[in-house]
Amino acid sequence: MRSRSLALIAVGTGLAVAVTACGANTSGGGSTPGSTTTPGGPDGGAQVGVILPETATSARWESFDKPILEKALRAEGLDPDIQNAQGDVQKFSTLADGMINAGVKVLIIAAPNSEVGASVARKAESQGIQVIDYDRLNLGGSSQYYVSFDNVKVGALQGQGLVEGLAKLAPGKKPAEVIEIEGAPTDNNATLFSQGQREVLQPRYDSGDLALVQSQPIEGWDNQKGGTTFEQILTGNGQRVDGVVAANDGLAGAVITVLKKFGLNGKVPVTGQDATPEGLQAVLRGDQYMTVFKPITEEAGATAKLAAALARNDTAAADALATATSEDPKGNRKVKSVLLTAQPITRDNVKVVVDAGFVKASEICVADTRAACAELGIK
Repeated sequence: MRSRSLALIAVGTGLAVAVTACGANTSGGGSTPGSTTTPGGPDGGAQVGVILPETATSARWESFDKPILEKALRAEGLDPDIQNAQGDVQKFSTLADGMINAGVKVLIIAAPNSEVGASVARKAESQGIQVIDYDRLNLGGSSQYYVSFDNVKVGALQGQGLVEGLAKLAPGKKPAEVIEIEGAPTDNNATLFSQGQREVLQPRYDSGDLALVQSQPIEGWDNQKGGTTFEQILTGNGQRVDGVVAANDGLAGAVITVLKKFGLNGKVPVTGQDATPEGLQAVLRGDQYMTVFKPITEEAGATAKLAAALARNDTAAADALATATSEDPKGNRKVKSVLLTAQPITRDNVKVVVDAGFVKASEICVADTRAACAELGIK
């Protein structure tokens, strides 16, 4: 799917900005005063537009990305305007038009799908505005830079987590029956997650250790649709399943709701991703075997540094930051990238996410998880 430099960026490379992550109840807006070193915006810093994709399927965009990006961009002397398209491609385009007309120096986009993301990038670049694909690469697009995590590796972590969970919850069973509930087929990240999962799981499917019941992408990452689809697959398989690959914590939660209905929760390992408060609660309860922690502080910090370089028209500095490459097979091109490293989270190391300031203990240590929090020293 992609060729890339394997020199993944870690915290110590200097790309990450030491930004304290805000909790799920943190609000982010565009009015907080910040440092201003580059002329252009009303506060003195170069204007930067940021458009996030939605809020319905993942809590991360408003609760984490928005406030963390705002702080990181302001720390680089930039003046950010951060908006959310709420899953509406027309709203995404309208927001982009407003930012382009306002004369932003850099546009940072996490698009609902590649088609609208590529269209917006072309329009912005025709006006001399640099565009960064944030978190999701827009296939067939024209953005010169991309900041995300190594999403094939994220999928591999999910596959490894499933194998570990099966070894604990269904030891010795061959073949263990697996259902895969994947992300939106229009999201390149979902494709990369699936690729990474298959790097781990396909040899086991081929050997007969595992049996794939069905793999189903879910349009729009729709959690309700994911739950309904999973229940249909499970029922069609005689209510039998030994492990579930769920592409993120939202879909994992929908799967767990169905498993509870059939008395299977806690007996079937379920993967996830994003380390959301709800996902971490499920991990602590034992309903979800693992999630993947992607430190958005690092992603936002790298994006802010890249945006600051582009706002200065310093492509040499930008290229020094984006040392990896990502393949755009639709556009037959390679995109300069910052690819960060994610971390698997199981019950035993949930504390890592709290210690990093990504979530607060109070958000995950609720009535039915307090005993687990006390046992694990989460406070």
